[in-house]
Amino acid sequence: MAEAADSQGTGHTGARRRLRRTASLIAGAPLLAGLLVGAMGPQAHAADARSATGTTEKASGSSTVAVALDTLSPSAPVKGDTLTVSGTVTNKGKRAVTEAEVDLRVGPRLSGRTAIDDAAQRTGEAAIDVAPLGGKYTVKLGKLTSGTPQDFSLSVPVSQLGLGEDGVYQLGVSLSGQTSDVPYDTVLGIERTFLPWQPETTEKKTQLTTMWPLIASTPLSAQTGSDEQQTAVFDNDDLAAELAPGGRLQEMVSLGNQLPVTWVIDPDLLATVDSMTRNYRVRSGNTTVAGKNQTVANQWLDALEKAVQGHKVVALPFADPDLASLAHRGKNVSGTLSHLQPATEVATATVDTILHVTPSTDFAWPVDGAIDPSIVDVATSAGAHKVITRGDSLEDNLPYTPSAARPIGGGTTAVVADTRLSKAFEGNMTSANSSTLAVQKFLAQTLALTLQQPEKQRSVVVAPQRMPSIAQAEALASALRGLDPERWTQPSDLPAAAAATPDTEANTKVPGASRYPKRLSKQELPTEAFQKLKDTQDQLTKFKDILSSPDRVEAPFANAMHRAMSTSWRGNPIGAQRYRDSTQSYLQGLTSEVRLIQKSVLTLSGRSATIPVTVQNQLLQDVEHLVLRLSSAQPTRLKVDGDHAVAEQPITVEGGHSQSVKFTGAGNANGPVQVTAQLYTEDGRPYGNAMQFQVKVSEITPTVMLVIAGGVLLLVLAGVKMYSQRKRAAARKAAAGQDAEPDDGGDGGDGEEAEPGQPSDPAGDTGPESAAPSGPGEKVDR
Repeated sequence: MAEAADSQGTGHTGARRRLRRTASLIAGAPLLAGLLVGAMGPQAHAADARSATGTTEKASGSSTVAVALDTLSPSAPVKGDTLTVSGTVTNKGKRAVTEAEVDLRVGPRLSGRTAIDDAAQRTGEAAIDVAPLGGKYTVKLGKLTSGTPQDFSLSVPVSQLGLGEDGVYQLGVSLSGQTSDVPYDTVLGIERTFLPWQPETTEKKTQLTTMWPLIASTPLSAQTGSDEQQTAVFDNDDLAAELAPGGRLQEMVSLGNQLPVTWVIDPDLLATVDSMTRNYRVRSGNTTVAGKNQTVANQWLDALEKAVQGHKVVALPFADPDLASLAHRGKNVSGTLSHLQPATEVATATVDTILHVTPSTDFAWPVDGAIDPSIVDVATSAGAHKVITRGDSLEDNLPYTPSAARPIGGGTTAVVADTRLSKAFEGNMTSANSSTLAVQKFLAQTLALTLQQPEKQRSVVVAPQRMPSIAQAEALASALRGLDPERWTQPSDLPAAAAATPDTEANTKVPGASRYPKRLSKQELPTEAFQKLKDTQDQLTKFKDILSSPDRVEAPFANAMHRAMSTSWRGNPIGAQRYRDSTQSYLQGLTSEVRLIQKSVLTLSGRSATIPVTVQNQLLQDVEHLVLRLSSAQPTRLKVDGDHAVAEQPITVEGGHSQSVKFTGAGNANGPVQVTAQLYTEDGRPYGNAMQFQVKVSEITPTVMLVIAGGVLLLVLAGVKMYSQRKRAAARKAAAGQDAEPDDGGDGGDGEEAEPGQPSDPAGDTGPESAAPSGPGEKVDR
C-alpha cells in the first residue's frame, strides 16, 4: 500500500544527534574508531581490517555476536519513565571477544509506516548511524567466549534518550569489543527495534478492533455409538490437550478474558467440546474406547462462557467452511452451496445454547481475507452481509490507512483488516527476542497509522491467523496490553467497525479472479471432493426417507458434511480425503443394515405355491416407506401374485427384527426361473442391492394326480381293513376269557349261571356302581 512520507521533521532530535557526534569526535581516537564503524558501516571497516592485517580474510563484522532482546519495558514509555532493556549476547565467532560492552543507540524519528517496514528489513551488517549513549548507560561484560550466552540489562531514563516530537524512533542495542583479528573497538553485534513515543494525548484516537479467533480442527466423526443416546465417536482425543491447562485453546480463553477483543468462534468447536462433557468414545484401531476428558471439557466451556460475557461474539458458519474452495470448485457441483445457509442457521443455535449469548452471524471470513467476486457471492449466499478481507486483497492507493468499512455493492460491506497489523505475529514467536520485536513493531505501526491523519478518526481491524499458536497469541496479547486506551488507540468491536462511516477515497472495487493468490488456490479442496460429498448426500437422502426417526442420522451427517468442507483442511489434503471416505463408508454401512436375506434355490411343485422373501433390519429404529418388488425373468413359465411378471408389497420392519414377505407364484411350465427381489423407496428409487434367486417349477399333470389319488385311496382302505381285523380279534379274545372263568359258588340266589355277555357278580351286587371297571364292553370300545 503506497504511503506518502510523513512530513514531521526531525527538528530537535537531529540537533541533539549532531551534538552527540561532535562531542564524541573530541573525546579521542579510540571513540573515533567506533563512530567510523557506525558512520561508514561494517564493509568499510572490514576493508580497513584487511589492510591492517595484510590478509584477504573477510571479517564477520556486526554479525559476530548475536544480540537478543528479551524485554523492553515499558514498551511505549511516557515522560518520567525509565526504559529497561534486557537480553543476551552470544559470541558466534571462533575467537573470543574482549572488552565487550553493551550500548543503547537511539536512531532518528521514522517518517511513516513504510519507513518502519524499511528499517525492519535492514540486516545485521548495517549498523545504526548514531553514537551510543555511552557513559553510565553502558554495560561492560569483559570477555565473551565462543558459543557462551551472557545476560545483560541496562536502564536509561527516558529523558536521556533525546526523544523529540511524537513518533516512532528506531532503537538499537549493540555489542562492541575486540577480537584477535580486529584489535580495536568495533560493533560486533546489533539488534534493532522500535520505540513509540507520544507524550501528549491524541485528540482523534484510532478505533482498534482485534478479532480473537477460537477455531480448531475437530476430531468428531459422523459415527455415533450404537445406543439410544447416540454417544459421540472421536477419531482421536487430541483436542483434550488443547483444552487442558497450558493447551492452546485454554490459553486463548485465558488471554482473551483480559483483553478488549471480539470473539470469533467456530460453533463446531463448541459442539465438539460439549460432546466431550458427556460420555464419548475414541477410535482405537478397529474398535473404540471410552473418552476420559469430561472434566477438562467442562472447565474449558465454563471459562469461555465467563470470558465472553460483555463482549461481542461473532459466530462463523458451522465448521468454518472454506468459502474460496466453494466458490472456485464447489459451485460446479449441484447442491454444494445449499449447505451454507443451514451452517449459518445452526451456528446461532449452537452458540446461544452452549454459551448463553446471542452471536452475530452476519460476517464471512475467507482464508487470509483474500476475495474475488465469486467468493463474495458465495459468502453472501450464506446470509452474510459483511465480508472480512485484508488490505493486501482490497488494496488502496492512498498516503494513509483508511477505515476498514467499504461498501462493495449489493448491500455488502467489506471489512478490510490492516495487513501489517494482522500479519505481525505470524512468525515464530517462541523466543523472547522475536516476540519483543514483534510487539514493538506492532505498537510502532499503530502510532504511525494514527499520526498519518491526526485530525481524522479512523477505524482499523486486526484479523490474525485463524489458529494462532500459544506463543503467537501471547505476543498479540502483550501488544494489546501495551496500547493505553488514553493515548493513540481505543478498543472497539467488529460490528462497530463494520458500521463505521466509510472513507469516500478508499477502494471499493473487488479484485478480479486473476488476482487471487496462487498459493491459496493450490490449497483448495478439489472438485472431486465436492462430488463425493454430493454422492454421500444423495445416499443420505434416500436413507432418511425410510427411517421412522430420521433426525437420529440427519444431524450427525449434516455436521460431518460441513466439517468435510472446513477451512481447517488446507494444507492437509490426505486427511481431508480420509475424512470424506470414512463419512461415506459409515453411511454405506448403516444403509446395509436394512437388506434382503439371500435365498437358496426354491422348488415350486404344482401350479401355485408361496414364495417368501425376508427383509432384515439391524438398525435401532424402525424402517418404513419401503416397497419390496419381486419380478420373474420368465413370466411365461412363472408368474407372481396372479397373472403378473412383477409384484410388490409395502413393508415396515421394526428395529432389530426381520420380516418375511410372501408372494404367490404360479407355474405354467417345468424348468428353472430367475427371480429378482429389490427394495425401493416409495418414490421409486432402488434401495440397497437386488437379490436374485432361482425357482424350479415342477408342473404336476392330471394323470399323475389320479395315480397319486388312487395310491392314497388304497392306503386308506388298507388302514380301515387292518383296524377292523384288530377290532374283531379283540372281541374274540374277550369272549374266550369269559367262557374260561370257573364257578366260585357264590350267593347267586337260585344258582343260575350268569347270562352270556353279562359280568359275573361274586358279591351278589349287580348294580352299576359295583360293575368291574374293565369289562368286555369297555375293551370293545377301545
